[in-house]
Amino acid sequence: MATIKFNERFNKDHFEKIAWAQELLVCGIDEVGRGCLAGPVVTAAAILKPHKKSALLKDSKLLNEEELQKGYRWAIKNCWYAWAIVSNRDIDRHNIYHATLRTMKRNLIQLLAICPLKPSQILVDAMPVSLANTAYQDIDVVHFPFGERKSSSIAAASIIAKITRDEIMRRMHKSFPCYNFAKHKGYATSIHRDAVKQHGASLIHRQSFLGQKGWLVDQQLDLFRDLE
Repeated sequence: MATIKFNERFNKDHFEKIAWAQELLVCGIDEVGRGCLAGPVVTAAAILKPHKKSALLKDSKLLNEEELQKGYRWAIKNCWYAWAIVSNRDIDRHNIYHATLRTMKRNLIQLLAICPLKPSQILVDAMPVSLANTAYQDIDVVHFPFGERKSSSIAAASIIAKITRDEIMRRMHKSFPCYNFAKHKGYATSIHRDAVKQHGASLIHRQSFLGQKGWLVDQQLDLFRDLE
């Protein structure tokens, strides 16, 4: 029906409690990796089964590795979920904001197509995803900041996206070991920045991000253009 920006203060799981009281479902969606210099952004959508909650469902950035793994195992057992990625090439082509929006929308449609029941609402961390002109345009989409801290559904999606992306970056480390992706997962740490300065950009670095910082030399810029 609409994409709504919700600015009012509310307690955690406000939307879930209203829906579950009526035996309805809520879908949460989040992304991981928007601020990275390399690798994909991963989005995940999760629909918790009614009244299913866990203390582990919180902002994935606040969880250590053991808690993340436990939260992930709990989430995939207690919700319907799907994830999607947007590559560094698409991020450079569409810019990070629009690339993330496009992938969230595709991710949502994937999940809604396999879930046996349609959710009454879709909750998104900050991003104004629209389902206009889709088969699901009758569902309200509500977006608000700090979604992982205010919604268990968004938190479940955040954890699934985080675990999925971390595994992708560990695999990328095997192909590009000099950047140490297994340690920093592509974020702009000092180790990562120093590696880019020493070795130049890899094929999974985001040209638009590095270019803004002046870290790409002309030779690397020409390489990326040749690969388009």
